[in-house]
Amino acid sequence: MANPIVMRSLDEIQFWSRIMKEHALFLSLGFTYEQNKLIEEAQQFITLFERIEEKLARFTVNSDLQQVQAFNSEVYQAAVAIWSYKRKVLGLTLRCEIQSNNFPLLVDHISREAAYFANRLKDLNEGKLAPEPDSIIQENLFFLRIMADHSKFIGHLLDPSERKLVEQAREFSHDFDQLVFQAVDLDSMRPQSETAPILDQFLDQNRVSVVSLRDFKKTARDLIEACRIKSNIHPLLADHTFREAERFLEIIDLFDTHLSRSNQ
Repeated sequence: MANPIVMRSLDEIQFWSRIMKEHALFLSLGFTYEQNKLIEEAQQFITLFERIEEKLARFTVNSDLQQVQAFNSEVYQAAVAIWSYKRKVLGLTLRCEIQSNNFPLLVDHISREAAYFANRLKDLNEGKLAPEPDSIIQENLFFLRIMADHSKFIGHLLDPSERKLVEQAREFSHDFDQLVFQAVDLDSMRPQSETAPILDQFLDQNRVSVVSLRDFKKTARDLIEACRIKSNIHPLLADHTFREAERFLEIIDLFDTHLSRSNQ
């Protein structure tokens, strides 16, 4: 039987390495032409994560645990490096040392995802499978904030003339802000808030909103790819945010399965 740490490690690296590679691409597209050093650094990260994807293809769920853990450590270093690069870009932006088309919140957003990825690899090498049962609220809080950010980015990158879609994005932004605040409240009540009925309701409520946003993202992605709406959203960015919503739903399902087994 395949080792669950191996299976989860390969899954995390497959998903997040692609995300990191795309982050580097999006940053490079947002810089101005004279910011060639930052563009070159971004391109180096694209190459780095492409190599990681190539190495990943050599592993299977039956690979040796120690070899996978060594690979985890290698990818961890890459995740930390791109996190550092993103925080550098954020600092340059907030100090007005550079002017680019990368929103500061977007740079912060993608740096949070790099930190999450690095922490997942660290946990896995310590034998902790994702998601941990006692981290349901915190894991959801992380992803709810990601979804709230996505809604804001979509609203700002759509052409203002796309009034209906802009309004829908604003509604999603408000909805997920409220879910974030609820999750913060639940988090501050831990561990007393970690009862099965409360967590069941928490997951159910989040799932409904994430499914709705996921479907909105899918529609927007399809319209952008078909050049049927006006926006500054790269087709790959539209698909990128859709995949992250799908990932959140998978994690909600994992937690839901854990709670169902615990209640039996």
